[in-house]
Amino acid sequence: MPSFDVSRSIHIEAFPDAVFADVRNFRKWPDWSPWLICDPHAKLTYADDGKRYDWEGPVCGSGIMRITGESEGSSIDYALTFLSPWKSENTVGFRFAEKDGGTEVTWTMTGSLPWFMFWMKSMMSGYIGADYDRGLRMLKDRIETGSVPSKLEFPGIVELPETAYAGINTECPIDEIGPHMRENFAQIREWLEEADLSPSGPPFCSVLKWSPAANVCRYTACVPFLQAPDEGPAGFVSGSRPACRAYQVRHTGAYRHLGNAWAAGMMHARSKVFHGSKRLAPFETYESDPETTPEDELVTIIHIPAK
Repeated sequence: MPSFDVSRSIHIEAFPDAVFADVRNFRKWPDWSPWLICDPHAKLTYADDGKRYDWEGPVCGSGIMRITGESEGSSIDYALTFLSPWKSENTVGFRFAEKDGGTEVTWTMTGSLPWFMFWMKSMMSGYIGADYDRGLRMLKDRIETGSVPSKLEFPGIVELPETAYAGINTECPIDEIGPHMRENFAQIREWLEEADLSPSGPPFCSVLKWSPAANVCRYTACVPFLQAPDEGPAGFVSGSRPACRAYQVRHTGAYRHLGNAWAAGMMHARSKVFHGSKRLAPFETYESDPETTPEDELVTIIHIPAK
């Protein structure tokens, strides 16, 4: 069967013993699990000895996580069994190493796919790696600040009108999207002020390509208009987003955790909560001004086109 290996790390401002104790407690996993945040109706069952938990949910499927070995403050090893949507056995581990006055946490997985899914090997590694990155960012916030500024709500299907827009196309590594987006919208704000233009609604970003395996994304950072301007600065594009139906995921919290909303939307589509459509690029709208809104109150709405 095709096998894969995933490893992701993050630095946390806390000593290894404290980080170890937090991760060791399965009852704290719902606070930072990159999968459970996407499936609020998942049922969790914990073993009395604290060495196992079972999950079953309409979005994240079902399975078992069991501790197979541990070294206080240093490492934890797990056997991970997926029961649905397909069966597989995987080996998972955490390593905790003191570094720069804190802890370098490394999360690993070694596993395999059913033989008929051999073509998904590189894709699976990329998506699990992205999930690990999301989980580690939430774990870091939880341990360092006591909470995770990321809340998801699921308004469901909405009907959206045709929308004219102008903006900037960009292609960049996924892990560099934050600085690029800030630069894009700074250019857009400068243009709006110089041209004395007023958008008809909140800015948005259409995601044209997203490839975790290749670490590449391509997007258009936009502002909407009742009618798109005839001219713009060099490098600007304009067009019209067609009317569509879309499944909404509402994210409240820091932009660094927006991946939670995107992952939830994609997981909901795969589990048939709604039927997605590939006729239009998904997009996110920014309902809050990041210059005046605390990061834990920022509201972003993810829209995934639906049939």
